Amino acid sequence: MPETTMPETAEPVAADWAALADETADDARTYLGTVRDVAAGAAPDASLPMLLLALSQVLVAGARLGAVEDVVPEERFEPDTPDHELAPLRENLAQLFEGIDEYADVVDPLTTPELGVGSVSNDIVDVAAALAHGLEHAEAGRPLEALWWWQFSYLSHWGERAASALRVVQTLLAHVRLDADDEAVSEAEFDALHP
Repeated sequence: MPETTMPETAEPVAADWAALADETADDARTYLGTVRDVAAGAAPDASLPMLLLALSQVLVAGARLGAVEDVVPEERFEPDTPDHELAPLRENLAQLFEGIDEYADVVDPLTTPELGVGSVSNDIVDVAAALAHGLEHAEAGRPLEALWWWQFSYLSHWGERAASALRVVQTLLAHVRLDADDEAVSEAEFDALHP
């Protein structure tokens, strides 16, 4: 792979890795922006569709990371990073999902059928935290470190959490759109059959 250089402080990386880091950083920014907008109540009627799209898109980014060979940064040291202040985001999302935040979750579908309890708001914020951490590396000119972090955390945690949250959000959206009052359905059927 040909080498390219990021900003002056950046580590030199192969062009393919640089392109993947840029794409993933864009996807991370989009996800974080969407989650912040939803948590802030920017478009309450569109919250579920916005989260459905954000989770789906970030899972595509994660799938790209999972499909490539293992990313190995030059330095094998993860510096301490400032803790992301995500508690307000988590609280706002928990309020948004109040009464429907918790769901049944299979602990590990390959090793045990044991059920646990998941939380949509926690899942969404866990994904945000992992993406934000990688974004710090990317914005500091360390694209390989960012890719390593995103790939590792996708395979070890946030990919599963995003997939679980996506399934719940899609199910919630299906209930909102498809569950209807029996009387309203009957009237609509009657009207359709008797113009």
